[in-house]
Amino acid sequence: MDVETKLQLVKRVAEEIVTEEELRSLLETEESPLAYDGFEPSGLAHLPFGIYRPLTLRRFLQAGFRFKLLLADWFAWINDKVGGDLEKIRTVGKYLIEVWKAAGVPLDRVEIVWSSDLVRDPEYWRLVLNIAKHHTLSRSLRALTIAGRGESLHNPTAWIFYPSMQVADIFYLGVQVCQLGMDQRRANMLAREVAPKIGKPKPVAIHHHMLMGLMGRTSEEKMSKSRPETCIFVHDSKQEIERKLRRAYCPQRDPNNPIMDYIRHLVFEEFQEFRVRLRGGNWETFTHFGELEQAYRDGQIHPLDLKLACAEYLDRLIEPVRAHFERNKRAAELLGQVSSWVKGTP
Repeated sequence: MDVETKLQLVKRVAEEIVTEEELRSLLETEESPLAYDGFEPSGLAHLPFGIYRPLTLRRFLQAGFRFKLLLADWFAWINDKVGGDLEKIRTVGKYLIEVWKAAGVPLDRVEIVWSSDLVRDPEYWRLVLNIAKHHTLSRSLRALTIAGRGESLHNPTAWIFYPSMQVADIFYLGVQVCQLGMDQRRANMLAREVAPKIGKPKPVAIHHHMLMGLMGRTSEEKMSKSRPETCIFVHDSKQEIERKLRRAYCPQRDPNNPIMDYIRHLVFEEFQEFRVRLRGGNWETFTHFGELEQAYRDGQIHPLDLKLACAEYLDRLIEPVRAHFERNKRAAELLGQVSSWVKGTP
C-alpha cells in the first residue's frame, strides 16, 4: 500500500494530526509504525469504547500500523475508580478485553499492555521523574484540568503524577504515534514538548473524534459512562437503544446533534449508507453523509424518523457484542461482576 493511501485511511478517523508532515515522513520511512491508545478500566463499555474504537483501530491496521492497547489499571486506581480496588479494576480490564474481542478487534495483531506491568520496572519510575523534572507544576495542572480533574488544594497528591505517567507510557512503550481522543490532547502535546529535553523522539499525535452524549448540544459534550444518562452501552437491548434515542437532543433542521454524530462516525464508517423511512412511508437511501445532512437541514427528514433509523443501525453494530456476552460463559461472568460494582448499569 502506498503512503498516500495509508495517509487517507488515517485521515478518515483523525480529527487532528500533529503534524501531518511528520506522519507522512514516518509512513515513508517505516513500513509498520507503532501506535497506541490507553484506557482506564472503570466501568461498562459504551459506544465510544466498544464500537467506535474498534472501527478506528481497523483503519490503522489497514494502513499497516502495529498497535498497543494500554489498559491503564494504575491510572484507574489513582482516580479511585471501582472503589479504588485494584483487583476489581483488573477484572474490569479483563471484561473490556472481552468487549474488544466481541467487537472484532484482532487480538492476534494488537498487543494488550497493563499499566501494572509497567510500574514494576524501576526504569519506568526513573522516566516518570525525568519527565516531571522537565515541565512545570502549572503545566501538569493544565493537563489535569482538560482531563476533567479540576485544580484544588484538596485534590489527592497522586493526581499530580498522572500527566507525567501518561507521557512516560508513550516513551517507555516506544510508540511513534499517540492515537487517542481529543480529550487527551494536552497529554500528547506535553509529550511532544518534553521529548527533546530528555532525548526522545517526538511522537506524532493523532486525535480522534469524541462521540457526543445523548443530550449534547455541542461537540464538547461527549458521551461519558460516568454520566449514564448520556450513554448507550454495548449491552443495551434494541428496545433500550430506541428508548434512549427517542429522548436524545435532536432539533428539527439542525444537524448539529448527537443522532447525526452517530450516523456520521459510526453508521457511515461501517455501512457506507443510511436508509431512513420518511413520513409518507417511502424509504430514502443516502450514500454520502453530506447528502443526508442537507436533507435534514432542508426539513425532508423528521427527527423521530432519523432517530428510529439510527437505532436500527446502532442495534446492528451492538448485536455481536451483546451476543458474545450472552453465549460465552466467562464473558457473562465478567459482565455480572462489573455490573454489580458500577452505578448506572443498564
